[in-house]
Parts: sequence; C-alpha cells; structure tokens
Amino acid sequence: MRPRGIPLLLVVLLGCWASVSAQTEATPAVATEGLNSTETALTTFGPSPSTRPLGTPRAPGPTSGPRPTPVTDVAALCVCDLSPARCDVNCCCDPDCSSVDFSVFSACSVPVVMGDNQFCSQKAAIYSLNFTANPPQRVFKLIDQINPSIFCIHTTNYKPALSFINPEMPDENSFDTLMRTADGFTLNAESDISFTTKLDVPSTAKYEYGVPLQTSDSFLRFPSSLTSSLCTDNNPAAFLVNQAVKCTRKINLEQCEETEALSMAFYSSPEIRRVPDSRTKVPITVQSIVIQSLNKTLTRWEDTDVLQPALVNAGHFSLCVNVVLEVKYSLTYTDEGEVIKADLSLLLGTVSNVVVPLQQKFEIHFLQENTKPVPLSGNPGYVVGLPLAAGFQPHKGSGIIQITNRYRQLTILHSTTEQDCLALEGVRTPVLFGYTMQSGCKLRLTGALPCRLVAQKVESLLWGQGFPDYVASFGNSQAQDVLDWVPIHFITQSFNRKHLVLQDSCQLPGALVIEVKWTKYGSLLNPQAKIVNVTANLISSSFPEANSGNERTILISTAVTFVDVSAPAEAGFRAPPAINAKLPFNFFFPFV
Repeated sequence: MRPRGIPLLLVVLLGCWASVSAQTEATPAVATEGLNSTETALTTFGPSPSTRPLGTPRAPGPTSGPRPTPVTDVAALCVCDLSPARCDVNCCCDPDCSSVDFSVFSACSVPVVMGDNQFCSQKAAIYSLNFTANPPQRVFKLIDQINPSIFCIHTTNYKPALSFINPEMPDENSFDTLMRTADGFTLNAESDISFTTKLDVPSTAKYEYGVPLQTSDSFLRFPSSLTSSLCTDNNPAAFLVNQAVKCTRKINLEQCEETEALSMAFYSSPEIRRVPDSRTKVPITVQSIVIQSLNKTLTRWEDTDVLQPALVNAGHFSLCVNVVLEVKYSLTYTDEGEVIKADLSLLLGTVSNVVVPLQQKFEIHFLQENTKPVPLSGNPGYVVGLPLAAGFQPHKGSGIIQITNRYRQLTILHSTTEQDCLALEGVRTPVLFGYTMQSGCKLRLTGALPCRLVAQKVESLLWGQGFPDYVASFGNSQAQDVLDWVPIHFITQSFNRKHLVLQDSCQLPGALVIEVKWTKYGSLLNPQAKIVNVTANLISSSFPEANSGNERTILISTAVTFVDVSAPAEAGFRAPPAINAKLPFNFFFPFV
C-alpha cells in the first residue's frame, strides 16, 4: 500500500519547481552609462536558480518583515576613489573619470562592492567595462545577492544583538581619574567572607569590587557548587563579579511545595540595598517567565505574578509544576558604585520522578548605567569595509586600551586636492578591512628649516596621534582578552643615494607601508576572517639639503595592503575504525 504522505510531497515539489521556473523566465535589464554621465541606473536582478542549493532559504518577500539595515550604501560607495577631483586609474565607480579616461582602463580594480555577507539578502554593486561601445561605456548593476548559507540574518527583530555594551576602558584622558577612583579599593579575603555588620568600622558610601550585595535581612544569595556538585544557597553574590554556574539539587518530590529553593519567590522577594548599610532598597523586578514542559517545549508566561510550586498527581506517578530551573539576574549600577536597578528572568519547568535529582542554572550580570553599545567590526571574523580594531597596551599584563570611535583607532594620511602635508595634520582616513588604500601629500623644503625638525614633523604626520601597537585578531575581540590581539611589528628602512655627500644630505621619512596578513578561520562553509600579522614599515630616504635661496618638493605617502595567507582548504574525514578481532583457536579445525 502506498503511504498517504507521498501525494502531498509531490504537490510541494511541483510548487517549488513552479516558483523556480518563474524566476528563470524573468530577464534582468543591464544599465550602461558613460563616465561623463551623472545619473546612476539602479537595476534589481533576480537570483539564478542554479546558484541557490536545495534547502537554503529564499530571499524574503516584501511582506516578510523588516530587513537588516545595510552597513554601507553600496551604490554610493567608491572605495578606489582616492584622489578628489581627479580620475583614479581603473576605478570604474569614480565620478571624476570621463569616456577618454575609460579608453585607457584595462579592467575595474573593484568590480564588486558588497555590505555584510552575513545577511540572507543584500545589495551588491557590480561594475564592468564595455569596450565595444564608442565611446566606451561603464556597465553598472545593482543586484539583490542571496546568501546560500542556512545560518544567515533574515530579520533584525533584536537590534542589540548586533552590538555589545563595552565597559569603560581607561584612555589618556580618563586614566588619572580612574586611578584616583581606584585608590581606595581593597581586595582582601576578610571582606569577602564577612557578612555581619561591624559597628566599629564606618560604612562605605558605595559598593566596591567583590563586596557582597546586601539585602534587607542579610545578603543576596547566589546558589553555586562549592566542594561538590550540590547547590549551596549560602553563597553571596559579589558586586561586579559576573557568574554563571550549574549545580545539582537533591529534592523530595513529595515536599516540593515546601522547598524554598524551588520557588520563584525565593529569588524575587529580596530587596537589594542601594549602597552598603543604606535604608534605600532596590526591589527585584521580574522581567520574564518562561514555562518549560516535560517534552522541552518553551512557552512565555505573560503575567509576572509569583507562581508557587504545586504537586500534581498524574495517574501512577506525581509531577511538580512551576519549579525553578534557571535564574538570571541583571543588575544596573552607576559610576558611584550604587545599584539602581535589578531585573530577574526565570525558567520554570515540570519535574517528575525521572529527573530527580534536579539540575539548576544561575547567572548574574552587571551593566553600567548610560553606556552606549559599540558596533562590532565583525562577529567573530572581520567584515569587509569595516574598520580595524586597534589599541595599545600600557604595560605588560594589562588589557588593551582603545578609544570608543573605531574609525579613529588605526588611520593613515587623508588625500586632499591641495596635497599640502602641513595642512593635513589631524586629518586621517580609517583603515578598512579588505581595502587596499594609498594616500599622500607634498612637502616643500626650504633652507630655513633644520633637517631634524622637518624629519620629526614628517614622522608625526605619517604615524598620526597615538598610533596603536596592537590590532584585534577578530572583529569582536574584547579588550581584556590580550591573547586575541596581534602586536604590530615596526620596521625602519633607510636608503642612501650614492651621489649625495653625507654632510650635504638630509635623512627624511618618505613612506609608511602597512601590511595586514589575514587568513580564513573556521568551517569551510562559513569561514571567518582572522588577522594573523601586521607590519608597519617606515621607509626613509636621503635628500639634498635645500639652500637658502631655493626650495625642494618631496612626496610623502602611506599605503595599506591586505594579504590572504590562507592555506588551501582540505576537507577532513574521520579515520575508519580499526577492527581488533581475534579468531578462535579452532577456527580452521579439522583442516589445520
């Protein structure tokens, strides 16, 4: 007998074939334009059926919800336009180029410009040349590119997931202030284990790192496993100490209604003191309650009232409902060490005789007030077109210090129309991942300026203010994880011209070349860009010193190159199992 599910499967397959055929019949239009035209044609292309493997998600339709906001407008982005009001060679998106310049182009240096490749559907600008036309024309297409990966961003229903809250890190401006603030911090074991109020010691006006959070009766309890895997309820929650633990609790199912550790009131009823020994208390607010059934199905409970555990008889066995399985605290604090808000999220479930003893999970996180999320340059690998994260380490063993604006962390000279080096001080261009860049300016030397003074000025122009000495390996590397940062190797090269006399020459830095080596890291299906080496090469040359009556013009340049050092990808397979079997001693009897 034929299964009943086969006709329905055939109908679904025929419907998919009809949708693919409808896409194949649509013929996209191609827009061509000369370089002297100021209008840009926008043409949307449908994806080819052969480029979307079976099982990958189709591009969302107009009614499928909000799409992610692109990182950049690819139609207006021209990454190879480095010379303002001038045509750059082989830069097809440069609006300053004309049809005459087009005739000497060999190919488009940047044929495709895309945004974030983690989106399921994104815009991509494609440039090409049409040499058969007279005069030559540029072919520009703006298409909707489909990501074949099943793990792609379809809708942005939770925008904070694309960024993270960066804790306050010391820099040149706030270092002295933080040192004065931390001068009174004490980290001793006595303060961490003493929970009784000492009358002979004056109370502090703020919470300090590691100090237990006080409540109206004692301290905020944070269950954890100490000497064994069993939960201990007398463990205090310490200020600014983020924790996530799992422990096991032995319970008697018949007494689940009387066990405090299984009730959500045990975790939501305490009130935290705003500061130690303060009369002002901060209540714990229940933000969400999720109910988990026996088959692991999760249901969000709309009401935030306290649910008590209840014993239910289901035939030959008993069940205990509304039992606390996970507890998540989120505490908000100020710069003065005051707790101003406490949120709680709970996961309640049903426990039977099968799952006894019970495993519980507890988490606590601290968030600083009025902190803005800092956008990432990738998660985890770098995204093409986003700035490199960089910083410097004040001393060995400390974390990496960064400025909050990632577009000012690693920069090079910015080219202008005047090409005057002395007018470019402080004007910088960020180094974007994957974009090979080159910029420069002109410096006029006169006999009135000493050589050493000019050399210091040129070197400060090339390095900029606060050139970093570390670059993040990934786009989401944390400042406190020093092992996720790559040191910058500084190299100095000098070239002397043979015809110059030593006393009549001036050694000046002429170029700064930054080479970034990166590799593909992770799975073959979704490789992530990882920086493995960064080299900054300062090149100096000898120039004849200008006399008092004449002047000389030299060119100062900076360049950034990205080199892919990925090894050839090889698919790995598990080794076949080795069969270690022995035959019985009489297997060949009676022949042997």
